[in-house]
Amino acid sequence: MGAITYDMEIPSSISADKMFKAFVLDGDTIIPKALPHAITGVQTLEGNGGVGTIKLTTFGEGSVHKSVKHRVDGLDKENFTYSYSIIEGGALDVFESISYHIKIVATPDGGCICKNRSIYTPKCDAQVSEEEIKAGKERASGIFKKVEAYLLANPDC
Repeated sequence: MGAITYDMEIPSSISADKMFKAFVLDGDTIIPKALPHAITGVQTLEGNGGVGTIKLTTFGEGSVHKSVKHRVDGLDKENFTYSYSIIEGGALDVFESISYHIKIVATPDGGCICKNRSIYTPKCDAQVSEEEIKAGKERASGIFKKVEAYLLANPDC
């Protein structure tokens, strides 16, 4: 089985620069506040937040996985793009590699669209169902929407 790639777009009423700052630049603090039961913390293990930085995300009770490490592969603050790869933990028992590419695009109404490309490369003997792919899309969309709700409830962030 080859790589599984899916693209999705999630609209938001939040401006692109504010969403990028909250979701990417300040994500280590904002995301655990927006999803306190799902993500209990994000810790930088190596680096300064730029390309090559290694981070550890710890999940809450009831999560399938305890934690995951990811590496920042790309960060462009001016064009609101961010890429990262899972390097340890999570679903790497089933996948050879997992990478995410995010671009937040401003919309004419002052909001934004989060464009997310996820690339999953299964291990040679792994089978991945449509339900698992759908669940992954829903989780990604849910995180973005929770951050949006947090920003709407906390406009001074």
